[in-house]
Amino acid sequence: MTPLIEPMALRQEARPLSSAWGRAASATQLMSSLSDARRRLSVRPAGDPAWEAVDSAALQDLAATANAERGTPWPQPLVSHYARYFRDGNRTEYEDRVAARQQRLTHAVVMAAIAASRESSGDGTGPDWLDEVIDGAYLLCEQSSWCWAAHDDIFKVTGAVVPDPAVPYLDLGAGEVAAQLAWLDLVLGDRLDERAPGLRQRIRTETHERVFTPFLDRLDWHWLGLHGDVHNWNPWIHSNILAAALFLLEDSAQQSLIVERVIEGLDRFLASIPPDGAIDEGFAYWWNGAGRALEALALLDEGSAGVLDGDLPVVRELVAFPHRMHLGHNWFLNVADGPARAWSGMPWDMLHRWAVRLDNKDAVRHAEAFRSRVPWAAAGLGRVLHALLTSVPASMETATPPLTGFTYLPSVQIMVARETPGSVRGLALAAKGGHNGEHHNHRDVGSVVVAVDGVPLLVDAGQPTYTAQTFGPDRYGIRAMQSSWHSVPAPFGLEQGTGKEFGASVLRTPTAEEPTLALELAGAYGLANTSSWIRAMELDRASERLIIEDRWTALQPAVSGSSGEIDIHYLLAGNVNVTKDSVSVRPDGIPTVDGGRGAVLRWDPASAVVRVDEWLLDDPLLSEVWGTKLTRLRFRLPAELRNSGSFILTVEAIQ
Repeated sequence: MTPLIEPMALRQEARPLSSAWGRAASATQLMSSLSDARRRLSVRPAGDPAWEAVDSAALQDLAATANAERGTPWPQPLVSHYARYFRDGNRTEYEDRVAARQQRLTHAVVMAAIAASRESSGDGTGPDWLDEVIDGAYLLCEQSSWCWAAHDDIFKVTGAVVPDPAVPYLDLGAGEVAAQLAWLDLVLGDRLDERAPGLRQRIRTETHERVFTPFLDRLDWHWLGLHGDVHNWNPWIHSNILAAALFLLEDSAQQSLIVERVIEGLDRFLASIPPDGAIDEGFAYWWNGAGRALEALALLDEGSAGVLDGDLPVVRELVAFPHRMHLGHNWFLNVADGPARAWSGMPWDMLHRWAVRLDNKDAVRHAEAFRSRVPWAAAGLGRVLHALLTSVPASMETATPPLTGFTYLPSVQIMVARETPGSVRGLALAAKGGHNGEHHNHRDVGSVVVAVDGVPLLVDAGQPTYTAQTFGPDRYGIRAMQSSWHSVPAPFGLEQGTGKEFGASVLRTPTAEEPTLALELAGAYGLANTSSWIRAMELDRASERLIIEDRWTALQPAVSGSSGEIDIHYLLAGNVNVTKDSVSVRPDGIPTVDGGRGAVLRWDPASAVVRVDEWLLDDPLLSEVWGTKLTRLRFRLPAELRNSGSFILTVEAIQ
């Protein structure tokens, strides 16, 4: 396959898809292999017998919501909601209404498809949902912009706070609408022609103008990754454009051109993934990054009848990433902008299909243990349709996650080690090095997360509600992003720096037998070249405790004349009780946690004085995970240890 766009920062040979597929991905072969793609897909049109097999239990909540919405006014995103992002930084006023509109349409599409299957089986009872679908689809066509206000460059370019339909911005939101309309067309297209002639053509016209044309005409979209910075927008948007191209384009030459460019974009993303399959954005963003890439590969595979096969070494590692980050129950290691608790509606069926295909038994068990029968409309119409039309394995009823005993991902310097492999019982230690130029970065180099019986108690706060500040120049004014509110040192009261140059170097690589990660952290703070701050994080299975040792020598700030104390911070969730030589923390007050053991933290009381700061949580994304507060311990080191010294903290489960 001859590249349409030359990747500027990738090796010539680093094109996994193109290399694997060879000439099968040429323009001529693509036109041929995808010519009958719609007929090969596992998602079937309404009226197909596959819809008769949909589990009625999976539809209960969705049907209840759809019936409650039916007959009420549709959510209406207004220009005043759009403009708020540019006026005061609020992005949820607009995005929440856009999401509610699209989720309602997803509900209606499913209900219309179910109604059609009942008609074909001779049961014509129940309401007619087609008009609800038609209204929702038309509202999207009439919506001035499919782009989310937070992504639109209209204000930057012109100073306007209203979208310009003549200059569409191709972002995540636009891709999501295009894909939703495409899946809608696949499932209900013939019925739309009967009920609302002209609507399908309107959908195609709008998608051409808002998505296909800007995708083909502009090469300056940052998410293409042409300059080497490839992040989750790349597969998220490319996967949605792929669905739109396969289902909404009749011109096979143009379809082939767009699909070829999608393949090239996905190549750029997959080439950016390290050999260990690590995602620096973490578990939560895996679903809307790597997960989107896997969906695109599956769609290409299905649509081409296996000519475009996505079984690649990097894919095998990506499939393993979610269960490697599992702490226990519905808790996962959260780095960067991600919550520590998994949402209930994630598309585990997608991961399950890949795990079965690649014969990754641990990933199969993990996906079956978490898979829900109830589809989540917020995940998108395509994901809902796949979840409903994928058979549920009998093993799902009794599946338990593998609870891997040890993982180390060298590309991001992340270790996850469990006291009792295969069980949540006991301690789990997650330790992170890395650097502060990661995607969705928090200043968290050297941080630790500790879970007891699967529940994190030494924690990373995670993702607060996004605003204009989140991705602006004042990002690190947000507390959740600051190193001072992560479980890391604060030499001279310093914050860690921002950028790849502020990172850790590995001094000791952990193994399954000796899970100790030792890091040099001086570089994360921009300390003087002669300074050293070594943090060693160890799970001692024999003594059933964790040991976190900080040791520093010749400590000097890079800027002369700096002053400040030497502090070491730890962030705790739950109920905290402090004495002069220990701290106990129990999971009381953490939502979804009902009882359970806590942890006790111990140190030499002569080596530090502990101070306590409470963080009262008023952000709903944080409080729904952690409850009303988080607690920070600040261990203040004595003046005589300001330049050289050590501090050891141990953590044990309360028996």
